[in-house]
Amino acid sequence: MMLRRLPLFVLMTVISILAVPVAVNAEHEGKVQILLLGDSTTEGSIPRKLKPKGPHLEQVLEQLLAAEGDLPACHVINSSLSGEYIKRLFDSKRYDRAAAKLPGLDYIFIRYGLNDRARRENFTENFPRDFHQLLARLREDHPNALLIPMTVIPFANEADSETINDLVFDVAKKENLEVFDIYPRYAEELKKGQNMLTYRRYPLSKVPEKYHALVKPFVIGGSVVVMANELDPILGDLPGWYSDRHPNLAGYNVIADETAAYMAKLLRAKQSKTEKKQ
Repeated sequence: MMLRRLPLFVLMTVISILAVPVAVNAEHEGKVQILLLGDSTTEGSIPRKLKPKGPHLEQVLEQLLAAEGDLPACHVINSSLSGEYIKRLFDSKRYDRAAAKLPGLDYIFIRYGLNDRARRENFTENFPRDFHQLLARLREDHPNALLIPMTVIPFANEADSETINDLVFDVAKKENLEVFDIYPRYAEELKKGQNMLTYRRYPLSKVPEKYHALVKPFVIGGSVVVMANELDPILGDLPGWYSDRHPNLAGYNVIADETAAYMAKLLRAKQSKTEKKQ
């Protein structure tokens, strides 16, 4: 464009437009951008298969924050993957594809540890090292985002969960970050019913043949998969029927509710700080 040939009023308009800074956000202009980064206990792959339209964790979190009425509009991006641990996140290059280049992030929730413990050699040494590496990359790629390490939910036994969470707290302390400790709320909810927050996933080969016609509508990839308790009265006595501890939609709603409460405090604190400066 040859600006010198334009009429003066048009020229001044063009210059004023070009001078306005453009705020680039992850997907939705003007909304607080929240990224969820983690494993299957954040992704929720089975509930997505059983109930594709959801609402799922990120949608429920947005709805709960909107329901508060006094908070800015939020957009939640769930970039989690089943089976993932921090080293795999980097080695697979998924970090570069799914997290590194997201613009405009304001808050990043990070929940790893379960798969790291199961699949990472020298876990107690390498998991903290991997976590520090992830935090360093996130700081480099998203310097304006608040990083929020999270504890794991009750999934493994209590001793293993404590080992993982103690390491998360130690990493956060060294990084001068606050931990969002979701473990106590989830554990408290489990007291209402040990199997209320988990789906059932059971090998079809272990189900007595006389029930195969009954469970046929629930078979996915060689397993009987049920969101909650509807087959418990018939199959609940099978050894290992309740062994899969991944959250069902109720479990993810616990996570969403506790996360919304945590986010609401952060957003209100930020609002209050901004108002005091004005």
